[in-house]
Amino acid sequence: MLYIIAPFLGWFISGCMKFAINYIKYGSEAKRMIGNGGFPSTHTTIITTTVILIGWREGFTSAIFGLGIAVLYIVIIDATGLRRAVGKQAIAINKLCSDNNLRESMGHTRIEILGGLILGGLLGTLLWLWSYLIGLS
Repeated sequence: MLYIIAPFLGWFISGCMKFAINYIKYGSEAKRMIGNGGFPSTHTTIITTTVILIGWREGFTSAIFGLGIAVLYIVIIDATGLRRAVGKQAIAINKLCSDNNLRESMGHTRIEILGGLILGGLLGTLLWLWSYLIGLS
C-alpha cells in the first residue's frame, strides 16, 4: 500500500509547494502559472519519493532499488534536456504562426531538480519512518 501512496504524496506536496511559491512570486496570477516547470520538479519528487521508500524497505543494494535509480536518472534527463528542446521548438513555432500560443516552458533548472531530489528523499524517508512507527515494516 505504501508504494501506491508514495507517488501521490510526492505529487501532492510538490504541487502545493510549487503553488505556494508561485503565489508568493506572482500573487493572483499563480493559478495561470500552474503546469510543468518550476520549483521543485514534481516529476523528480514523485519518483524520488518512491525510490527512497523502496530503498528503505527493500534495501539500498536491492535490484529493484537499482532499477528505480535508473528510472530516476531517465526522469531527470527528460526534465532537463528533452523539455528544453521542446521549449525551443515551441518558441520557433509561435514565431512562425501568430495564432498558435504553445507553452514555451524550457525544462527544469538544476536547482529545481535538486529541490525535487531533496523533497522526494525527505518524503520517502518520512513515509518509511511513519510506516515503521505504526508497524507496517
